[in-house]
Amino acid sequence: MIGRRRELAAVRRLLDGAVAGRGGCLIVVGPPGSGKTALGDAAAELARQRGLPVDRTATADGAGARLVILDDLDQTATEAALDQLSRGGAAVLATTVEARHPCQHLYLAPLTEAELAAVLPGMPIGTVHAVWLLTAGWPGPALDLAAAVPPGAGEDAVVEFALTSPSRGQFLALDTGLIRLLEDAASRALPPATRARVLVRLAGEMLGDPSAPARRRELVDEAVRLARDSDDPGTLAEVLDGRLHAVWDPAAADERLSTASQIIDLSRRAGDAVLERRGLFWRFVALAELGDLDAAEAALVAYARAGERDGDPEAAVIALSRHAVLALVRGRFALAEALAVEVTETGRRVGLADAYRLTASVRGRLALLRGDAAGEVETLRALARRLPGHFFEVTAARALAESGEVTEALLEVDRLLPSVLAGAGPRWLGAVADLAFVASFGAAPTAAEALYDALLPYAGRLVVWGGANTIAGPVDDYLGRLAARLGRSDQARAHFDRAVAQEERLGALPWLAATLAARGDRAQAASIAEGLGLPVPAGPPGLSDETAPPKAADGSPAADAEPSADVWRLGRDGDDWIIDAGTEHARLRDVRGLHFLRALLAAPGQEIAALDLAAGGAGLVAPAPEPVLDTAARAAYRKRLDDLARQMDVADRTGDVELAATFAAERSALLAELRRAAGLGGRTRSHSAEAERARVNATRALRAVLTRLEPVAPIVAAHLRASVHTGSYFRYQPAAGGPARWQL
Repeated sequence: MIGRRRELAAVRRLLDGAVAGRGGCLIVVGPPGSGKTALGDAAAELARQRGLPVDRTATADGAGARLVILDDLDQTATEAALDQLSRGGAAVLATTVEARHPCQHLYLAPLTEAELAAVLPGMPIGTVHAVWLLTAGWPGPALDLAAAVPPGAGEDAVVEFALTSPSRGQFLALDTGLIRLLEDAASRALPPATRARVLVRLAGEMLGDPSAPARRRELVDEAVRLARDSDDPGTLAEVLDGRLHAVWDPAAADERLSTASQIIDLSRRAGDAVLERRGLFWRFVALAELGDLDAAEAALVAYARAGERDGDPEAAVIALSRHAVLALVRGRFALAEALAVEVTETGRRVGLADAYRLTASVRGRLALLRGDAAGEVETLRALARRLPGHFFEVTAARALAESGEVTEALLEVDRLLPSVLAGAGPRWLGAVADLAFVASFGAAPTAAEALYDALLPYAGRLVVWGGANTIAGPVDDYLGRLAARLGRSDQARAHFDRAVAQEERLGALPWLAATLAARGDRAQAASIAEGLGLPVPAGPPGLSDETAPPKAADGSPAADAEPSADVWRLGRDGDDWIIDAGTEHARLRDVRGLHFLRALLAAPGQEIAALDLAAGGAGLVAPAPEPVLDTAARAAYRKRLDDLARQMDVADRTGDVELAATFAAERSALLAELRRAAGLGGRTRSHSAEAERARVNATRALRAVLTRLEPVAPIVAAHLRASVHTGSYFRYQPAAGGPARWQL
């Protein structure tokens, strides 16, 4: 009972009172591993020394002086039952992790470092210090951790602890003990590869400190340099993964995607299945940020299958939580709720510490969609107090705006704008988007302008929070709201049209309803919302009126309506071309791309070969193309695939995971090459220099026309970008927001 003199004194007083004929009750409170059971055993021995009988249940027969020990006191032990035992002369000692009863409470404290050294005699002082930091001095966890130290490990155990001990802090919460231990390890003379791993883990553990981005960047840069110099694929994969965790640059989605591929490749070379799964997960996040949700979902499935292959139950839980996010994006609310319940239950079963937090954001976002935003405000404010600097108060402001408390929400824009604009980290882009949403309800033009400028570099992307635990719609939706607030109706319509096109492509119905309502298409927004069982989204006052197409007195589109008019015109005027599309008019000088565009508009929905488009019609004959793979090469590929399948079966039966992974990687590479060389229906793909040259030139010419259109006719440009498909065959497939027909 080292370090428990105060507690033992309290137990002696309780027992002496029972000997003197005075019953009493003492409840010992502490977390698991704090020594409650040991104190109960010590109390039993002290009672026997005093001649007191010891009972372990509240229902034991008898009365008079005795010790009753109640382990893990719960609600079934009522106040009346404890009072009855005490009045009967018993000394009652109960243990619990949470104070619930009115008896006297004794709160256990962790051991000091000196007391822990006495509990762990013979252990090097540096190792004792490491154990104390990692366990906060609680004796149970400290003894368990000390038992894992190999005999004779000496001071080397400090670095090993720093690299392998799980963090006690959840996402964005600091584990100060682990950080201090990592700082200690980093101050030592270490081999380059080991130092790289220590530094990158230190940077990652400091993610919850919003004041440390420069420090994290320094640590990560040194770690990457050391890892590359080490020429060890496992170390480099670990450091690259750690860099993605520690830095969270919202502008680096493309880099995240390429780094994920590097991590997957390096971890496979190193035979590290854990790092391979991390790379697969980063791939999922980056693809979601870039707006390719179909590819992101495929990457998520690959991550889940890798976890199942490697026997990692946590990977399955994390994958389920992201499937819930994707279900919510597409308006499959019942599925999202069912998955959230499954994540919480399964996560608790496998011991995942933050299982509830994995789905809390899904529940919160669903509440916003259903018009229950007011109930989320206090929860978000509590998170802001517990995790300052991570913008939870910004999302609380959005909840205020969505619940009708617009005046209070707009005050938050003034309070929070400087810190948000100067911020960084995994929640930054989402925070800017949420503040932009609030600002569109009437913030000062300077605030709306600052937020617009901050979001503009991310146009075309999705607003993804952290590791895609929340996806909050297209950036263009928020840009459209800000542009409308600033009175830039043309810009607003262009952003809204791009957002609508993206939402339609993704099947993101809840986002689509909100954007349509903001754009002024209230009837269509209401139809979608009612089909989803949601209230009709309401934009900020006046916003929809500024961006909606003009209406005639009877509510139908006006005769001179802007780009949603029935007929748009593209035609020649001397040496120039004229585009008339509602209120948008543009005059462009003659270039080849306009001829190509006219040919596509004249045949909506029809595919035109690149050679035909370049020639102005059918009839251009190209030389016979040469196959990418000849028959012999394809046969060799197929034979090698059959061999690999047999070898993978053998490796699986013998349990050789590393060899099976090597064969699987080669098989994937061969299949990718075959797919690259295959055309429609598995036919051999062929090269034709003329056809390829026609494809490249026609694509470049059409893009040049759209680039010139964007500043003078942004709605037309947005519609054409969404509708014109390029490749070996070109096609104009009219997307939403365009005319009923073109006059050419």
